[in-house]
Amino acid sequence: MRAVRRSEARSTAGAGLRLLARFGLVGIAATILYAVLAVALGRSIGFTPVQASLAAYTAAAVFSYLAHKSVTFLSSGSHRSEAPRFLLLTATGFAVAYAAPALLTAKLGLPPIIAVLVTCSLIPAINLLMLDRWVFAQRRPGPQGDRST
Repeated sequence: MRAVRRSEARSTAGAGLRLLARFGLVGIAATILYAVLAVALGRSIGFTPVQASLAAYTAAAVFSYLAHKSVTFLSSGSHRSEAPRFLLLTATGFAVAYAAPALLTAKLGLPPIIAVLVTCSLIPAINLLMLDRWVFAQRRPGPQGDRST
């Protein structure tokens, strides 16, 4: 009986690590896409830095949604329910990215690097939890689609 429990625990831990790896890879790919597009749109099309950043961020968000849905979380849910949730979560992350530096630097007087570190830690952790439990909660059948976090 103990061997079965250990095997199940290892299987669950392995699934969690695979999910975390897929989450990280999609995030890295979305970040690279954003950076490449932001530079390219500014240089080749002549967008202002703000225009290039917003266009690139939008493209990276669409990529992120589709990749997390199909690769990270293997969701079988409908776009009609998941896309608005993803958009709300993305807007919440944007608000945190605005509020954290405002609060930590302007109000508490901490160095800007602290605000950046808090933002870079807090947003991915919240995103992983909310994407897993709320946005893409409906999984495809099979071992890869099992909830593991």
